[in-house]
Amino acid sequence: MKVTDIATLLLRLALASGFLSAVASRLSLWGSQSSGWTNFLNYTAQVNSFAPKSIIPAIAISSTILETTLGMLLLVGFKTNYAAYGAALLSFVFALAMTWSFGIKEPMDYSVFAFCAGAFLLATMPSYKWSIDQLLIN
Repeated sequence: MKVTDIATLLLRLALASGFLSAVASRLSLWGSQSSGWTNFLNYTAQVNSFAPKSIIPAIAISSTILETTLGMLLLVGFKTNYAAYGAALLSFVFALAMTWSFGIKEPMDYSVFAFCAGAFLLATMPSYKWSIDQLLIN
């Protein structure tokens, strides 16, 4: 067992939990600590202030589907490098939208660039121990 294997697993699980927790909050699965769908739609409109209001629901639904899919793939370790590249791209687009709408401080405060960098790092790992990917190789 190598330290890099443990670090890769922890990074994979951290990214997965970040996506899945956000989705759980907007779907009110965290109970009273949830943001709820209406608040998420309002936040989506704020983050995407440059987008027409008519496409905000589509952005919210698309991002929720992507975050759920990427989170689940990362959680179980299936197609991990593709999921990690997808996570990096999605979080980078989110960081750019936040920067455009709020300035650089907001994505820095929420560690969106760090999340993006972690996803890019995960995508470059040579193997993924304790994953479905690893099981399929053996």
